[in-house]
Amino acid sequence: MSQADHIFINMCKDILANGTSTAGEKVRPRWVDGTSAYTIKRFGVVNRYDLAAEFPLLTLRRTALKSATDELLWIWQAKSNNVNDLHSRIWDEWADESGSIGKAYGYQMGIKHRYPEGMMDQVDRVIHDLKTNPFSRRIMTNIYVHEDLHEMNLYPCAHGVTFNVTQEKEGKLTLNAILQQRSQDILAANNWNVVQYAVLIHMLAQVCEMAVGEFVHVIADAHIYDRHIPIVEELITRTPFPPPVFRLNPEIKDFYQFTRHDVAVDGYETGPQVENIPIAI
Repeated sequence: MSQADHIFINMCKDILANGTSTAGEKVRPRWVDGTSAYTIKRFGVVNRYDLAAEFPLLTLRRTALKSATDELLWIWQAKSNNVNDLHSRIWDEWADESGSIGKAYGYQMGIKHRYPEGMMDQVDRVIHDLKTNPFSRRIMTNIYVHEDLHEMNLYPCAHGVTFNVTQEKEGKLTLNAILQQRSQDILAANNWNVVQYAVLIHMLAQVCEMAVGEFVHVIADAHIYDRHIPIVEELITRTPFPPPVFRLNPEIKDFYQFTRHDVAVDGYETGPQVENIPIAI
């Protein structure tokens, strides 16, 4: 069993057994038929993944590595807020007629801010600090900008990353990171986000000549939607497969040169895909 499967199964069991219900409460999300989308939730879930040991792809069902990477690069590399720059249609529900999702996600990553070293956006600042001041405790990003929330078609869910570099006894510096997430649909998005930020850590570690370390995922509101419960209950009874081997194109030394085609896995066996998951909007 991979560590990703182990963590996912235990998290889901805990939410189902010990979570609290929002049934009958005032909630924003709706199903496509207009009814309220209620959840079972746990507050303050913290999952830790050792990226040096294995890559955290779920094997209970398949996670689309290249598509997840494409969305990550849309935000962190292209710094786009337009769905027409994506190769998938996952953001279409929140886009206007021009394809814009408003001042959200990539838009915030691309805004330049004044630093002592000059004007930089958040991504360039992270890379600059990892290369020139790796032991800084201030290497972080934030896209939950209150003054722009009224112009966002969806408030950011995964909103902040803190990077931290450690020096092991031998070898390269080690890059670790914490992802802070205000809310997560566990069935639809958990492993998707885990995979994205694992890929990001691998990419930044490579271009900054570091080793990968720990990825810590902090979820304030970890929830399973009411219509997802039977799907999750079946999913976590499956027999997991061994973890796949992750490959990142070793020739890329500039973060802005990575594409979704520079990531791959070998030996990725999974259970059957879960089709037609209803999505609350």
